[in-house]
Amino acid sequence: MFKFSKKLSLLLITVMALSLLAGCDRSNRLMFGTGGTAGTYYAYGGILAQYMTNNTDSKVTAVSTGGSKVNIQSIQDGDYQLGFAQSDVLAYAWEGTKSFAKDGGTQDFRVLGGLYAETVQIITMDDEITSVEQLKGKSVSIGEAGSGVYFNAMDVLNAAGITIDDIKPQYQSFEASKEALKDGKIDAAFITAGAPTTAITELATTNGVSLIQVDGELRDKILEACPYYSALQIPAGTYPGIDEPIETITVKATLIVDSTLDEEVVYQLTKAIFDNSEAISVENAKGKELSIDNATQGMAAPFHKGAARYYAEHGVEVDTLE
Repeated sequence: MFKFSKKLSLLLITVMALSLLAGCDRSNRLMFGTGGTAGTYYAYGGILAQYMTNNTDSKVTAVSTGGSKVNIQSIQDGDYQLGFAQSDVLAYAWEGTKSFAKDGGTQDFRVLGGLYAETVQIITMDDEITSVEQLKGKSVSIGEAGSGVYFNAMDVLNAAGITIDDIKPQYQSFEASKEALKDGKIDAAFITAGAPTTAITELATTNGVSLIQVDGELRDKILEACPYYSALQIPAGTYPGIDEPIETITVKATLIVDSTLDEEVVYQLTKAIFDNSEAISVENAKGKELSIDNATQGMAAPFHKGAARYYAEHGVEVDTLE
């Protein structure tokens, strides 16, 4: 009887110790919402998760998701602690507008840093369409309903005096837009993604494609109305057959974190990314855009105090809510 009790006691002690260790481990486990498995968010997120895990006391796991809105809402629900989001979608969430108007906004996240440009690209195979204004009356893919691309498209079209009723809207993914253009089913398509974008490269290679400029007074009007956009030039030669630079606008792929994460944890996560930017750029081309300036500009939501501390050490002050 004594032997059994002693064994039982040892077993209970072992179980309790393992439980405590598991509890500690869970506190350092961070879930990172990225995007679809075929997209940049997922591939790049996996690399960032690796560097954050290897250079901090946290274990960061990148998971495939539906993208910006899902990531923001999942942080609000406590399912994820980090996530990717377009800078414009952050503004919608913070203010409770556009894609967050129906479900309601959230301010349960903070910015860790901007990462790379997600470029608003308008493509066509019709040589007679050379301006945004000429999209009036045309069949235009404006992204999937409620997506970031949809609101980018509406910002551009509305600035040009075009409403949803002035076009024949098609709510399509990048791949569907590419195929519809090839088949002559649509006249143009909006694609918001880092350039070069695979769907556009494929179309330019096999069929030829043109990009419509967003510049001049039109761009000035958009930038004035929507502070989460920035001007951007797509360099000549980015796509086959396009030998002139293309003026347009961009939002920023941004890494956000749960507002309740510990300051030191977020400081170390920020440091793990930006101190290793050169190594990250070897593994993914988007790493070449990692910089303190890029990370801290164009944000419509406040930074986490941990990230702010890292940037302050590098001579850049950012806004925090606290």
